[in-house]
Amino acid sequence: MDTSIEVKLLMTFATVLGKKVSLYVTDPKDNLTKEDIKAVMDLILAKNIFAPNGDDLKTAVEAKVVQTETTDYDLVVA
Repeated sequence: MDTSIEVKLLMTFATVLGKKVSLYVTDPKDNLTKEDIKAVMDLILAKNIFAPNGDDLKTAVEAKVVQTETTDYDLVVA
């Protein structure tokens, strides 16, 4: 039995059509601050580099760090 923990920074934006879109970064730095995250989200909006389904991002909605613990089981029967 193996257990692993995955950490992601999940950033949610609203598009110009009002839809929510999430982007995530795996293994973010441990010492990220609210200001760091806000600055990155503002940069993503300013550079306008993502257009999911052709729909430009308009505003930052929320951000959170998500930890997922996964346990793998070996089910092979000898």
